[in-house]
Amino acid sequence: MLIQVVASAASAVHPLSGTVAEWVWLLPVLPLAGFVINGLLSLSTAHFGPADPNTPDLHPHSEGAAEAPAISHGEEAGATGDDHHAVKRHRWAGVTSIVGPGVLILTFLLALGIWQAMAVARPEAPFIQNYFSWMPAGDLQIDAAFQLDQLSMVMILVITGVGALIHIFSVGYMRDDPGYPRYFSYLNLFIAFMLVLVLGANYPVLFVGWEGVGLCSYLLIGFWFNDKANADAGKKAFIVNRIGDFGFLVAMFMLFANIGVLDFAGVSAKAIELGAGSALVTTICLFMFLGCVGKSAQIPLYVWLPDAMAGPTPVSALIHAATMVTAGVYLIARSAFLFSLSPVASLTVAVVGAVTAIFAATIGLKQWDIKKVLAYSTISQLGYMFVGVGVGAYVSGMFHLVTHAFFKALLFLGSGSVIHAMHAAYHHTHSGEDAQDMRNMGGLKRYLPITWVLMWIATLAISGVPPFSGFFSKDEILGAVFARAHGSTLASATWLGVPGGTLLYVIYGIGLAAALLTAIYMTRMMLYTFHGPTRTGTEEEKYLHEAPWVMTGPLVILGILTAVGGWLNLPEVITSLVPLGPSEVLSNWLEPVVGNPASRLLAGAAHLDASTEQAVMGVAVAIAVVGIVFAIVRLRPNRVPLKRDAVPEHGFEGLVANKYYVEEALDRAIVTPTYAVSRNVLWRIIDNGLIDGLLVNGSAGLARGFGWIGSRLQTGNVGIYAWVIVAGVLAVLGAFKLR
Repeated sequence: MLIQVVASAASAVHPLSGTVAEWVWLLPVLPLAGFVINGLLSLSTAHFGPADPNTPDLHPHSEGAAEAPAISHGEEAGATGDDHHAVKRHRWAGVTSIVGPGVLILTFLLALGIWQAMAVARPEAPFIQNYFSWMPAGDLQIDAAFQLDQLSMVMILVITGVGALIHIFSVGYMRDDPGYPRYFSYLNLFIAFMLVLVLGANYPVLFVGWEGVGLCSYLLIGFWFNDKANADAGKKAFIVNRIGDFGFLVAMFMLFANIGVLDFAGVSAKAIELGAGSALVTTICLFMFLGCVGKSAQIPLYVWLPDAMAGPTPVSALIHAATMVTAGVYLIARSAFLFSLSPVASLTVAVVGAVTAIFAATIGLKQWDIKKVLAYSTISQLGYMFVGVGVGAYVSGMFHLVTHAFFKALLFLGSGSVIHAMHAAYHHTHSGEDAQDMRNMGGLKRYLPITWVLMWIATLAISGVPPFSGFFSKDEILGAVFARAHGSTLASATWLGVPGGTLLYVIYGIGLAAALLTAIYMTRMMLYTFHGPTRTGTEEEKYLHEAPWVMTGPLVILGILTAVGGWLNLPEVITSLVPLGPSEVLSNWLEPVVGNPASRLLAGAAHLDASTEQAVMGVAVAIAVVGIVFAIVRLRPNRVPLKRDAVPEHGFEGLVANKYYVEEALDRAIVTPTYAVSRNVLWRIIDNGLIDGLLVNGSAGLARGFGWIGSRLQTGNVGIYAWVIVAGVLAVLGAFKLR
């Protein structure tokens, strides 16, 4: 447990001093305790291998292998992805079901208490708690410290609230898995690191959480590591993220080298010393953005996230919808005092976000695996968030982060409910069909009516249909881009020779196009999954049913949040017409943190008048409706063949279905040459030839040679020894005589 050693002088007179906010350190400690308890439960029945290595062992890596069934549902069904639900439960499943979600519920309740204290105190300055000196080395003074402000509070509520719902869902989804306690230990550890990430008062502490969630992502994606594809997916995520982390490290090194501090308060105060618009601050921001690109799966480092669907579906909902992949967006919002000084870096963020949004949306049009559709949708929606924070609309980007956590978690968990039902049906009939392919679904609304309604709510939200939450947050981003295209600091800048204003109009157009494609591919997913004839099979239909309430309950709560989440930041143009409630609540809440940096980029840009804002909003709604209607009119679920009867797409459709062959190109350009160099040069020449052959074996051969010579001299024959002595004496005498 962390022990507070000393509090900062500022916190002594801070409005939050003496309140429940003093217990902020307990937020990551509670899930960390869950990790320890569930980890011990997992180890208590772990089977580490036979005492005799020569004894054959059928399950060398599985917890409770002696209790585990010889074959799982998925192995029997022959499906891919979430196909590892065991028949017999772990002996500690009951305890795990209480501890795993229990620590998250307690954490969320504590977070609510801290939020209430902040809402009453309304602090203008961050509440910083220093616990001990972590890295005192010369000029480098880094404290283990947490910072509580309005921005971190938003993230804490999302992480603990949505995380608690996903933990509860996991009880029903994963409790038949032999690695159940291990699963919850990883999940709890992930939440602990994610809270460290958003609570860190300086970049190094944030980086500890940043790397921690990367580790847990690797563990959870490769949870079913006995399958090579799952293990490879975990390694791929880990390696790609390390590329981005290199950029983050360089940015921290440059910050310390130039201003000598790494805490957020210090960097914010000294950031202007880097020079507004200078090459230095731009370079620092771009390196930092490289870390965001890796963590948040933007072009070109997006390739790990679709493969990450190999993990359990609740993992996808937690890591790839609500928390880890949004860490890059949070980092830019947290570092707004830097990015607002560099219009070029900010425009780069917006451009990469826009290109990623449209690129991933096109791939989502031709995916058949229900989780892959949602994976590319996540990449696309993250692009929207980066467009928001890139143009300086930090509130809009964070608003979309929150609403996305609601509707995307609902979509992922809803797909988990669908997969759960499909697996159950295929298991009972011993079918070998793929339970995640939409071509094997259809007509499921008759068997999963609650999931059907809730997933349609989420689909309308992500498509941008009012009054659902996604409409408000997506419209805010598009409106912010349109407003800043004239008169702002960004509009006055240039990006690779392109005027900023022109570029922002292009980004706005790309955002509308991505919104259209989003409405199409999400409606396509719903039509092929829930509508039309049932393609699962006549015998399988008997076993299709709604998930238990421990899984459906979280879906209902997320459905409510998805429906009303837009009320968090209602635009004034709507509240002035219809009194739905207070306007711009989230904007007012985040003003103390991001208000000044946003104003710096907004500069002289005029706010949109009511008529223009209503027109922009109307265009966005029209785009969403056109996309939905187009999909309903053009797509025919009754014409979709089963997966086993489908023929490969050709031409442009085949290009999109195969994700533009980016993976294949990367494999040929990077993976295969790296493997060849590693095998033929590093292994055969350097390792085997130089190190083993010359140095290790060569030194051993040299020692053996000297030993052989010595053994020839040590014969044990006294006569030979006498002759050697005589020869030596004569040689010495001869040497003296010759002198």
